Amino acid sequence: MSGFLSILLAILLVAITGVLFTGIAAMSRGGEFNRRHGNRLMRWRLYLQGAAVLVIGLIFYLGQG
Repeated sequence: MSGFLSILLAILLVAITGVLFTGIAAMSRGGEFNRRHGNRLMRWRLYLQGAAVLVIGLIFYLGQG
């Protein structure tokens, strides 16, 4: 189970990084893409970070048992 959670955490971290850099690039350019998707990208970044924190918590919780 810990191996699955570690892989899931790695996937989440890559996704967070991708969404973050896409959002930063959109904000730095401005324009239509940023107006349409900037807030949505940052919201998804927060959702992914929350999921990553939950997975980290599960890893620690299951590791103690």
